[in-house]
Amino acid sequence: MPSDPPRRPERGHADDAEVDAGVTDEGVYVVDTRRSRSRRPAPPPDRPTPDERSPHKASGGDPDDEVYVVDTRRKQSQPRRPAAAAPAPGERHTSPAVDGPPRTRIRKGRVVLLTVVLVVVAWLAFMVWVPVNAWNSVARVDNIPAGARPADTSGHNYLLVGSDSRAGLTKAQRKEYATGNAEGQRTDTIMLVHVSESGGKPVMVSIPRDSYVPIPGYGSNKINASFSLGGPKLLTRTVEQVTGIHVDGYLEIGLGGFAAVVDSLGGVDICVPRNMTDKKAGIDLKKGCQTLDGKDALGYVRSRYEDPLGDIGRAARQRQFLGALMKQAATPATVLVPWRYKGFADAVAGGLAVGEGTSLMDAVRILRAMRSVSNDEGLSLSVPIESMAYPTSNAGVAVKWDTDRAKALFRALKNDEPLTAPPPGTTVKD
Repeated sequence: MPSDPPRRPERGHADDAEVDAGVTDEGVYVVDTRRSRSRRPAPPPDRPTPDERSPHKASGGDPDDEVYVVDTRRKQSQPRRPAAAAPAPGERHTSPAVDGPPRTRIRKGRVVLLTVVLVVVAWLAFMVWVPVNAWNSVARVDNIPAGARPADTSGHNYLLVGSDSRAGLTKAQRKEYATGNAEGQRTDTIMLVHVSESGGKPVMVSIPRDSYVPIPGYGSNKINASFSLGGPKLLTRTVEQVTGIHVDGYLEIGLGGFAAVVDSLGGVDICVPRNMTDKKAGIDLKKGCQTLDGKDALGYVRSRYEDPLGDIGRAARQRQFLGALMKQAATPATVLVPWRYKGFADAVAGGLAVGEGTSLMDAVRILRAMRSVSNDEGLSLSVPIESMAYPTSNAGVAVKWDTDRAKALFRALKNDEPLTAPPPGTTVKD
């Protein structure tokens, strides 16, 4: 008769008799550590004591005789993970759960940061390259007068000239812009732009083209004649002599160039003060705020026969429009659109002529001054006038300055006195 199988210890405890290590039905290992006290070796130094191991004691027996129960059952909510593949020879072992995601996030973050930096650097380089490249293509003219000149003082003073030369205009453009076919060169616009270094506001001073002044070597005549007789050089010398101010730079733009600049911006917003119809200027504008294209903008700044203030009213409109032009050029719609930004710079360069000693920084100062005027952060003035119908023996009816007030204005600019309000007699109401 076969013998009964060995009795398996009940789960959770052991008999007093010694039992071998075994496995219960539910994966619980029972390890009997009971040994004779005389044969029990001292525990190694790094082995935890029974108290530290927190054993589960089997019932019965000597308290020093302990049976450890090790539960190897795995929780159902934590499925067994497959063993990771051994790394190839020479390959560093990494743990995907710990090393992978953070390293991936860091790598992606660096790529994004590098991309942003490169885009910003490229954009800044483009913003700098466009005006520099355009400036290198600008025509140069000799405007430096010969002989003695006024002393160069604090502040920066620039001569801004609008030429009515038809050079470069096609027959169709002359008809469209209503410029006629007059030959030679004259000035529709003469402005003195002052940029202070003493904290004063930028100042734009219109000099009426019919101003009756002495022209070196030609006697007294309308100041416009100096440009016709001797070009930029004689005009600069005349302005320096009559104002006592040293001219630091010279900018000139023609009719076609002006219209092209306006069109490159998609037009310029301007508030027309009244209904304006002038066949000689080619305009028929209604009162109110509107966007003027190149053709209408050119007529708006050139018209004078329908203006009750004549040349003085025209000079005021020119300052108004130049300020609005620069305000439009500085909008995000222009600066942040690459092709419009470059188109504007190229249009300006194509219609501009600058003096030999005029730098790109000088041009930037002029443009900033014009923008300040449009934002009411600068002063828009005219030379004080005594008579708008001054009879002359050689030039017909001309404009005569108020000598005392004009000298006071130019002295303040020469000495770079910080002007914060228009001096008396220098503003014109339309």
